[in-house]
Amino acid sequence: MADEFDALPKGAGAWGQAVTAVVLVAALGLGLWAYGETVGQTSSSGSAQRAGTCSDGEPEKAPRETGNAPRRASGAQLCKALNRPDLAELLGTPGELPKTAGGSDGSVKSAGGKEIATPSARVEFETYTVTLSATYNQLPVALFAALLGEDARERTVLSRPAVLYSDRTISISFRLDGSDASSGPGVPARALIVARDAKDSGGSFEVTLWRADGAVPDDSVLLRVAEKVLPTVPGWAAEG
Repeated sequence: MADEFDALPKGAGAWGQAVTAVVLVAALGLGLWAYGETVGQTSSSGSAQRAGTCSDGEPEKAPRETGNAPRRASGAQLCKALNRPDLAELLGTPGELPKTAGGSDGSVKSAGGKEIATPSARVEFETYTVTLSATYNQLPVALFAALLGEDARERTVLSRPAVLYSDRTISISFRLDGSDASSGPGVPARALIVARDAKDSGGSFEVTLWRADGAVPDDSVLLRVAEKVLPTVPGWAAEG
């Protein structure tokens, strides 16, 4: 018996694409954005969460940050912000229930060895899959417009600098016994990067959307989701 699913490849999103700019990686200490997917997430007690629900979590300091360093959202908190009761309605598929929901508290190392917090969350429906991630570094969003290809478009979203661009998932197929795993091109995705503050002083949030049927997601759907979800992320108002 085999199973198959679409996922953002490790290193996908703006961070993965920016990594191809080797000079910028060395000069700016650009980290690699990695999505740590949690499917069938378990709580701290070890009991399985119901499909479509998020586990509890509190804000944590980014790795190696001490003293008065700003607190960041956890993967569980991003999951709760994303997995809102009206998410299916925002996606234009009212009545659909999420199949899975989970969060991850990942981090990456910059070229200079500094740990960069990259919490993330994912909610999957029958029609759409949505991810939300945060990156707590000093890299401005404006930099990405020149790195993400000709279709990347600078915009202002929620009074903050943003970039809208195209991405693609990978399709992963595997047998339940762990043998014969394979991967290949997946479905088109649309992604939106939004600066953590109006001055674009560093760090960003990213919302990515793709469809199970392989159709290109409508930008209006992505923007509608982002404009409702992002203001509910812990710390958003303080960073405005």
